[in-house]
Formats: sequence, C-alpha cells, structure tokens
Amino acid sequence: MTATPPPHPLDSVTDRFLGHRELLFSVVYNMLGTVADTEDTLQEVWLAWSARHRRPDAEPVENARAYLVRIAVNQALARRAELGRRQESYVGTWLPEPLAGVEDHAGEGVERAEELSMALLVVLETLSPLERAVFVLHEVFGFTHPEIARILNRSPTAVRQLATRARRHVHARRPPRHRPEADLHARVTERFAAAALGGDLRTLLELLAPDVTLWTDGGGKGPAVSLHPVHGRDRVAAVFMAVARALPAAGVDLRHRRVAGDPGALVFADGGPLAVVVVDLTPEGDRITGVYSVTNPDKLTGITRPAASWRASRPGCGP
Repeated sequence: MTATPPPHPLDSVTDRFLGHRELLFSVVYNMLGTVADTEDTLQEVWLAWSARHRRPDAEPVENARAYLVRIAVNQALARRAELGRRQESYVGTWLPEPLAGVEDHAGEGVERAEELSMALLVVLETLSPLERAVFVLHEVFGFTHPEIARILNRSPTAVRQLATRARRHVHARRPPRHRPEADLHARVTERFAAAALGGDLRTLLELLAPDVTLWTDGGGKGPAVSLHPVHGRDRVAAVFMAVARALPAAGVDLRHRRVAGDPGALVFADGGPLAVVVVDLTPEGDRITGVYSVTNPDKLTGITRPAASWRASRPGCGP
C-alpha cells in the first residue's frame, strides 16, 4: 500500500489564512468601505503571511487570528490615507461601495457576517482612521481594549480614549436605537423601490418621513440627481418622480438582496447594474428617514443579477 504523503507546509499556511479570510474581509471592509481596496488589502496580508512562513528562522504563530487581524488592520490604515486623497477629488457625494449578498448553489442568499448598515458606514467616514479602527474592532467585532492596543501598537489608555471619542462622535450623529425587524425593513424597501420606479407619488409621500434625506453617489460617471444631499419629503419625492419618467423605454429589472447590513434594491437596465438603493428607517420602521443611492459604475462592478425578481417594464407598472 502506498503511504499518503504528508501535507505540504504551505498547504497548512493557506488553510489557516482561508479559515480567517471572512473575518479579515469584514474588518477591512468596515474600515475602508470599498470592496476593491479590501481585496487589495487582503492580497497584501496574504503575501506578508506566506512570506513569513517561508523564512526558515521564523517563529511559529501561536494565534493566527490575532496575527492576521493585526496585519490586516495596519495595512488598511495605510491604505486609508490613499483612499482619503481619492475622496478629496471625488465628484459629488461619496458613499461606501455596495456589498451585495450573493447566491449560493441552492439559490439562497449568502451574507457576510458583521457588516454595518450603510447609514453607519457613512457616519464612520467622519472619524479619524484610528478612531474608526478602534470603533470597528471593539463595537463590531468585540475585541477588548488591550487586544486592540496590541494590534495598533498603542497603549490601552490611548485606545480607551480613541474608543470614547469615536463612540461619542458616532452617537452624536446616529444615536443608538432599536433597529426595525429585518422583514419589515425588507417590505418597506420593496414598497419604496416599486413606488420610486413606478412613479407612485401617493405611496412615496406615505413612506417618506418629513425630514428624509437622499444621498446619491454617481461619482461623475453614473446618473446622480444632485451633487449634494436632497432634504425633505416633497423634494425627495419629486426627484423620484423625475427618475420614473426618465426610465429607459425597455424598462428596468428590480431585484432585492441584502446590501451589507441592510435590505437593498438592485436596479438593472440594458443588461447591467444601474443603481443600488438602501433606505434607513425610523426605529418604528414605518417611515424612511434616509435614502442612499449608488449609481457610480465603478462601484457596481461586483453587482450581479440574482435569479428572483419582479420586473418593472415602464413607469407606472406594478410588481
């Protein structure tokens, strides 16, 4: 009988990295807000991880999770500076790149764990890079302050101060509140998308809160109703009435998927993605307080058309 050869050392290295990849992706995405930068960062983490294990004098890594998170967070912090420079010259409102759920082979949605809502990701953009790293690691992933101190090479006291500032800053812009049930959020999102694409003014006015705000990110490349946020129910409803009138004659496909931590609407036209829309609700879930619409084609390259949907063939049609 032929003996089974022992596993190659690099196979074990690869398996250990892949075992933590989903965690690393979530941490880095929540720090950066773009899928492309997250994937580039993870490639750098893999290169550093594999290079370390090729060194004959390298000490064994006892805690691969902590080691990989430390590399990923510090690589993300370095990339954050470059991302900040890109945002300074960005045309119009910058929103996080939509991270839409994908379908597995059985047709069920597959979601990444621990993804923040679009609204909270927008608030995190106002933090300093270190504050955002501490907030994500502590508030989202449950790392302790001493663990974060080792990751960032800071003192626990400095980390606690960063955590306090970040929490105060986030809560001032988005106070802690009970989030509506996911099913309710999904139903409101579907009703809103159908009304917006169908030109149903009555339903739009019913769903939108008086102080609703619309953010549209076209990046100077995709359709954007305004380079600045639009405030107020009447103005936001008027925007979507104009959108419905401007729909392509061949119509659009509307599909629904989770987008990061929220139910979202995916709009397709001419065979490709046109927009990803996410709404933010009141704690009761009965009114929409924020609408986030990403139409920049550079941010929609990872959006694929799910199988199940209803079809809106022209303005005024129903589901």
